[in-house]
Amino acid sequence: MTLKSTDIASAKPEEQELARKVREQTTLEAELTERELRTANLRAELGAFERRYLHFVGARYAELDELKAQIAERLATEQPDNDRAQQAAREARTRADETKSTAGDRAETEPSAFEASPEMKRLYRTVAKRIHPDLTSDREDRAKRQQLMSEANEAYERGDEMRLARILTEYEHSPEAVQGEGPGAELVRVIRRISQMRSRLAEMEAELQDLLRSDLFQLKSRLDEAQQFGRDVLQEMVAKVDEQIEQARERLAKSGRGSSQELK
Repeated sequence: MTLKSTDIASAKPEEQELARKVREQTTLEAELTERELRTANLRAELGAFERRYLHFVGARYAELDELKAQIAERLATEQPDNDRAQQAAREARTRADETKSTAGDRAETEPSAFEASPEMKRLYRTVAKRIHPDLTSDREDRAKRQQLMSEANEAYERGDEMRLARILTEYEHSPEAVQGEGPGAELVRVIRRISQMRSRLAEMEAELQDLLRSDLFQLKSRLDEAQQFGRDVLQEMVAKVDEQIEQARERLAKSGRGSSQELK
């Protein structure tokens, strides 16, 4: 509801208060959608960076730890009475399994970095402004919004613009989007929306700070900074691990030849 300046004097107190609260809500909506976009963008960027890191470096560390485990197990087999060798083999195998589980199988194709188009960002802002669950006090409407917002975040991270548009259309045509009538009832709804938005802003700020303090963000920042000076730290890490893998392969091959000679 919007009151013109010429109508203020004749407006009822609840209508004047509603107009003031609507302006406050509009300001908070813009701030919240920008915060949502920034956080979603950072989550997507870190997710893409983590996938690239695991693709290039994590998979190699998994291979290296597997070779080390095989070396330790071979030594343990050759020294069955050596408790330290047996313990080292068990620890090496556990570490190799954990690294493999974290890294997963190396993808056949290189994962691409995340970069949202201006249209994607605009569409996400619109979706967040219209359907975020913290912008309603109705229980059924909130549940529907939570599901749609979760789908919207997934679509944004995948860069699925068509899905984002369908989510917005789905909600816009739902019964939950229908507004009630009457300045008194609307004033209560606006006040509750403002309270919910302020709470959500505090939650978003906490989540954003957690992302900025994460080890993954710190690693990405260091690599991005180095890249500005012409260094590809990721490739440097890959080269270093590849060298260690080659050394481990040679060591494993030598230990295998030694065992074969003892059997002759």
